Amino acid sequence: MLKEIKYFIFFLFIVLFIFFSIKYYISDENKKKTFRNLSLIDKSISVYDSKLPIMSNDTDNIVKYLNNDKNTNKKKYSFWDLLKNEN
Repeated sequence: MLKEIKYFIFFLFIVLFIFFSIKYYISDENKKKTFRNLSLIDKSISVYDSKLPIMSNDTDNIVKYLNNDKNTNKKKYSFWDLLKNEN
């Protein structure tokens, strides 16, 4: 008898917790708060965006391109030949 009452109380607490959680998240008050926070975040992002400094581009002529046609002394290796010539 006590075991069934204990299980019923546990079940009741779980059901009430789920019910009140869903009721809160669906409520109009929570939706209004969420919308206000989202709009404030957008405003703060736009304020910070206007304060960001713009840096100049100093990456011109950084990459040096090599001409690979000059180096013709390449040996051609195959994978199996490399394994055979182990000393």
